[in-house]
Amino acid sequence: MVQELTHQEARRVCDDMKFDCENTSQLTPLEAIVGQDRAVKALQFGLRIQSKGFNIFVSGIPGTGRKTAIQDFVKVQAAGMPVPQDWCYVNNFNDSSKPRAISLPAGRGNEFREAMDRLVAQIVPALREAFESADYAKKREATMAAINKERNEIVAKINAMAQEAGFIVQPSPIGLTLTPVTKDGRPLTDQEFAQLPAALQREIQAEREKLNARIGDTFRPLQDIVRRVDKELMDLNRKVAHFAMGPFIGGVREQFKDNEEVIEYLQEVEKDIVDNVPLFLNPQPGGQNTPVIDPTRNYHVNLVVDNKETKGAPVEIEQNPNYQRLFGYTEREARFGTLITDYTMIRGGSAHRANGGFLVIPVERMFQDPLVWDALKQTIANAKLELEDPVARMGYIITKTLRPEPIPFTGKVVLIGNPRTYSILYSLDPDFKKLFKVKADFDTSMDRTQENVEKYTKFVCGLVQKENLLHLDPSALAAVIEESSRIAEDQGKLSTEFAVIADMIREASFYAQEEGATHVTRDHIRKQVEEKDYRSNLIQKKTEEMIEKGTILIDIEGKRTGQLNGLAVLGVGDFVFGRPSRITASVGAGREGVIDIERQAQMGGSTHTKGVLIISGFLHDRYATDAPLSLSARVVFEQSYSGVDGDSASSTELYALLSELSGVPIRQNIAVTGSVNQKGEVQAIGGVNQKIEGYYETCKAVGLTGEQGVMIPRANVRNLMLKEEVVEAIKEGKFHIWPVRTIDEGIEVLTGVPAGKRGKDGRYPDGTINGLVQQKLFDLARVVKEYHP
Repeated sequence: MVQELTHQEARRVCDDMKFDCENTSQLTPLEAIVGQDRAVKALQFGLRIQSKGFNIFVSGIPGTGRKTAIQDFVKVQAAGMPVPQDWCYVNNFNDSSKPRAISLPAGRGNEFREAMDRLVAQIVPALREAFESADYAKKREATMAAINKERNEIVAKINAMAQEAGFIVQPSPIGLTLTPVTKDGRPLTDQEFAQLPAALQREIQAEREKLNARIGDTFRPLQDIVRRVDKELMDLNRKVAHFAMGPFIGGVREQFKDNEEVIEYLQEVEKDIVDNVPLFLNPQPGGQNTPVIDPTRNYHVNLVVDNKETKGAPVEIEQNPNYQRLFGYTEREARFGTLITDYTMIRGGSAHRANGGFLVIPVERMFQDPLVWDALKQTIANAKLELEDPVARMGYIITKTLRPEPIPFTGKVVLIGNPRTYSILYSLDPDFKKLFKVKADFDTSMDRTQENVEKYTKFVCGLVQKENLLHLDPSALAAVIEESSRIAEDQGKLSTEFAVIADMIREASFYAQEEGATHVTRDHIRKQVEEKDYRSNLIQKKTEEMIEKGTILIDIEGKRTGQLNGLAVLGVGDFVFGRPSRITASVGAGREGVIDIERQAQMGGSTHTKGVLIISGFLHDRYATDAPLSLSARVVFEQSYSGVDGDSASSTELYALLSELSGVPIRQNIAVTGSVNQKGEVQAIGGVNQKIEGYYETCKAVGLTGEQGVMIPRANVRNLMLKEEVVEAIKEGKFHIWPVRTIDEGIEVLTGVPAGKRGKDGRYPDGTINGLVQQKLFDLARVVKEYHP
C-alpha cells in the first residue's frame, strides 16, 4: 500500500531557533570559500607546484565562487613569491626590425629608462660644446695645416712642371686642365690655338699628353693625403666624441655595472653616437614630404614590464582576452601618408605583466578570438612570449614589421570555464591535457550540515556588510537556507550558486527598505521569490489560461482508459516551470510492437525514443515469457507541437498502455512523472518540484477538488523542496503526493485495482491488472495467428 507524503516530507523546513543571534549583525563575516573543499585542495596544489605543464583549469558554472576563490588563493600564493624582473625593449643596432629584450631586477627597469632619457637629453649639448670648443678648432687646424703643407708642395711641384713645359694649370668643371702659354707667359685662347700651324698643334698636344702622365703620377700621393685627412679628422672626431660622451655614458655604465646586457647595450649606443656625430651637429630639418629626423630616438628605452610597485608575484585577471590584450601589440604612427613603427611603439599585454606570477583567463571569452588559444599554448609549451602581428600570424599578408626578441615566460596560467568546455578541450585537443594537468572542479551544492549552515549565515553576514544591505533576522536566515536547498533540489544539500543567493538577499533587502523595515524577515524572502517568479512566468500563466478555457485538453477529474496526465518541464530563459500534458495510448492486433508517434513524426528526441523502447522491453519481460508478444500499440503526447525529449514520461506512457490493454480506467486527477526500467522499477527524474507545482497551479486555476495530486518516484522524495503554498495545501488535504517504487505500486494507485503477482504457472490472478493485460495479449496473439498465420 502506497502511503501519501506528509507536508513535512514535501519541504525540509529550517528552524529559526538554529540561529543563536537576533540578526546577522551579531555574526562574524566568513573569510573562506564555502562548500568547495575538493576545488580548494586542487587549487592549492596547482598554485604551489612548479613543474612544467601544471597549469590549472577551474571548472564550474558561474556563480559558484570560482572567480572569488581564484582571486583569493592566487593573491595569497603570490604574496609569498619573489617579485619578477622588469623587461625592456631597446634598439638592435645590427637589425632594427628585431628589437632586443633586456631584463633587470624589479624597479631597475624604470631607473634604466630614466637614466637613458637623461643621457639622450645630454648628447646633443655635450657634442656641440665639444666640437665648437677652441681646443677642437686648434686640433683640427693643426691636422689640416700639416696636410695642407704637403698638399701645397705637390701643387707647387705640378705648377713648376707645367711652366717648364710651357703650360699652366687651370681649374675647370671637370677637374684641372693644362693650357699652353705664349713666350710672355700669357695663356693661349682656343681661337689663338686654332690659328697655329697643324704641326705645332700636334707638337703641343703630344707635349700635353706627356705632361698629363707625369702630373698623374705626381697627383697620386695627393689622393692618399685626402684619404689620410678624412681618417685623421674622423679619428679626431671619434676621440672628441668619446671624450664628450664619456662622463655621461660612464655614469649609466657605473649605475648598471652588474648587468652585462646593459653594459653591452651601452657599448653599442656609444659606438652608434660616435659613428653618427654629423647627425647630431647638423640635424636634417623636415621638409614638406619628409619628417624631421631625431638622431636620439634609437637610444630611448621602452619599458614594457614595470614591477616597481609590485608586491610579491603579479596577478593579472584578463576579462577581455583578445590577442592584443593578452600578448601585446605594436603601434603604428602615420607620417606623411605612411604607417611606420619602431621598438618604442611595442606595448606589452597581460601575459607580459603576469610573467613570473599568475594569469587568469575566462576561457569562453578567450575563444571569441581565434588566434588566442594557439598563441597561449605556444607560449606555455615554449616558455616564451613572442610578440607577433596578428595579420602576419594568420599568414594572409606578409609585410616587413617588427619581430621583437622573445621574452622567457615563467607564469602560471589559470583558465576559468564550464565543465562542457573542459570536456571538449580534453577530448579534442591533445595539447590541452599536457599543458593543463590540474583540474579544480567547483560543485553546485554541499551537504546541509549544521556546520555548513553556520558558514552560510556568515557568508550572508559578509555580503550584507560589504554591500551595506539590511541585516537578516533568524526567520530570514531560515528562509534563505530553505531556498538554497530548493535551488540545489535536495533536502540534504545547500546550493553553492552564491551569485543567485546574493541576488536573493539584495532583492529582499530592497523590499524591506521600501517597507521601512529595520531587518529582512522571512516575509521579505518569500516576497522576493514570488516577485521574481511573477516577472518571468507569463508563458506559464498563458498555458494555464489555455487549459482553463479548454484550448489545451487536460482532465483533472474522473477516470479514462488509456489516458493519463504526464508532466513536463519547460524553460524560458532563467525561469523553469512544469506543465501537464495529456498522454494517450491505443492498442490493436499486429506485430509492430510499441510505436513512438513522436519519433515517427520526427518530433521525438533520442532519450524519449529510448524510453519507449524500454517500455517494449518491459512488456516482453513480463508478458512474453511463454508466447510471443503480438500487438501494435501507439503512444503520443497530445497537442505537442514543439518536440519531446527525455524519458521522465516513460512510466506515464506505460501506465496508459496497461490501462488500454487491461480496460481498467485511470484516475485523471493524478498526474504522473518518472522513468522506468525493463524490470518495472520507477526511477528518479529531474525538475520534480517544478512538475508538482506546475500541476498544482493548473488544478488551482481550473479548481481544486481536494482529490488532485502527483505520483512521483520514491527516489525523488529527497529532492522535494516545494513552495510553501503547495506544502500548506498538502497539509490541509487539498493536494496529494504519492511516492512509488515500482510500476505495480503506481498502477494500483491510479486504478484502485491490485496489480497481481505471477503464479508458479506463469499466469497472473484473474481480475488483476497484470492478469487482464496478460489475457488481452493472449487474445491479440490468437487474432494475429488467425489472420496472419
